[in-house]
Amino acid sequence: MAQPTVGNTSSEKKAFDAAVEYASPPASSLSADGGLINASGHRQQLERNFGLMSVIAYAITAGNTWISLGVYHWASITAGKHGRICGFFAGWWNFLGWLLGLASVCQIVGAQTVSMYAAFHPDFVALQWHVFVSFLVITWLSCAIALFANRLLPLFESLGGFFTVSGVFITIVVCAAMPTVKGTGHASNNFVWSDWVNTTGYSSDGFVFLLGMLNGAFAVGTPDITTHLAEEIPKPSVNIPKAILAQFVIGFTTTFFYIITIFYGLNDLDTILEQSNRYFPLAAIYRQTTGSGGGTLGLLILSFLPLFIACVGLYLTSSRTLWTLARDNATPFSGFFSQINPRYRNPANAILLCACLTTVLGIIYVGSRTAFSAFVGSFVVLTTLSYLTAILPHLLTKRANITPGWFWMKGAVGYVVNAISCLYIVVFIVIFCFPFALPVGAPTMNYASLITGGLTLFVAALYVWRRKDYAGPQQVRLEDNPMLAKDAI
Repeated sequence: MAQPTVGNTSSEKKAFDAAVEYASPPASSLSADGGLINASGHRQQLERNFGLMSVIAYAITAGNTWISLGVYHWASITAGKHGRICGFFAGWWNFLGWLLGLASVCQIVGAQTVSMYAAFHPDFVALQWHVFVSFLVITWLSCAIALFANRLLPLFESLGGFFTVSGVFITIVVCAAMPTVKGTGHASNNFVWSDWVNTTGYSSDGFVFLLGMLNGAFAVGTPDITTHLAEEIPKPSVNIPKAILAQFVIGFTTTFFYIITIFYGLNDLDTILEQSNRYFPLAAIYRQTTGSGGGTLGLLILSFLPLFIACVGLYLTSSRTLWTLARDNATPFSGFFSQINPRYRNPANAILLCACLTTVLGIIYVGSRTAFSAFVGSFVVLTTLSYLTAILPHLLTKRANITPGWFWMKGAVGYVVNAISCLYIVVFIVIFCFPFALPVGAPTMNYASLITGGLTLFVAALYVWRRKDYAGPQQVRLEDNPMLAKDAI
């Protein structure tokens, strides 16, 4: 193994050695590769169950060193001598972001199930506790699948990809045809392509457009989602970039045609924006487009299936991120959360902790919807900050600390792409912290900056506490390394 490139003091070396030994399971829980390592320098403990198509489906439904640490590893390597602290913050920002993303999607699916009931009960008034009960069912059912059905997850995620693509196609056909069938007609071309409705209170339509990009950032998903399964995917240096590309190409294409069809199906935007539809506006859109409770329920089911599978996928992402942090002694009770369950061959303890924390966030939702929105609204900001922690050092160190891989951008192209990425991230982190509408009051304030700052202080305190034991990800020699596990790169 090559010498670690992040940290070279004797205490850090001892911490690294201790972390590797601490995270290594007994022989009975090792994979078929025995004591072989992966690109993180740790033993290969997880089974590589996911093929290219299943990981593409996983990406749709939720440098070139590919391990389950993802951006946490990249930040540690690209920052050179500052890699330990950069990696620590990147890893924790990423984990906290994915945890909040998990809670957000569980809440969305919970609200959706309540809307399914309301589709046939016009007098039903949805309350927050109704959504919370459904939230709990969704949270723990998806947790059980992630925990007990590890070997079926590739098939499960493949079904999610199928439901997503087929569901979008069916929805487009139905929403395009029904306005003519029920005689209401389609919206005008001007309404779809040129009219601008700005009810936010901001005077600049351009700024409102940029502020609205938060919805797109949430809907398409963050690009690192598949990297957290890198230790469960054969040849991740090739397959994960392909999955990321497929995620955005398919996500953009399906979303574009879907949203255009939805626009043409609307005939009364004011009804959609009414307070009575605040829990799940999509149900009101489908009701208006189809004109029937049955049609509304059918279209909601088509979106419910992939969304529920997305909850399972988010358990995979958040739990693997926590597990990799624990494996490097970056968390409290690292020995407990870094364990791989020998029966289910997954980080069961990390999965259960994610479920418990998600439940706590759901309890916050019952007490205050504003407080819950403040937490989950920080998902995009936190994950994006973690990317900046990896990309900016990569740029400042002249891209010298990453071994070029299959999709390495040569010459000036790589520098330009990295520079634009950093500028984009900085600008949009600021924009995403603005209130969503004016005038601003306590219930309508955007608390993303407050939550992000508070969680960052928490991570800083955690770093002070854990830095003596924290080893951080390590870069290992990938070429002709006899210790490297099969299909590790």
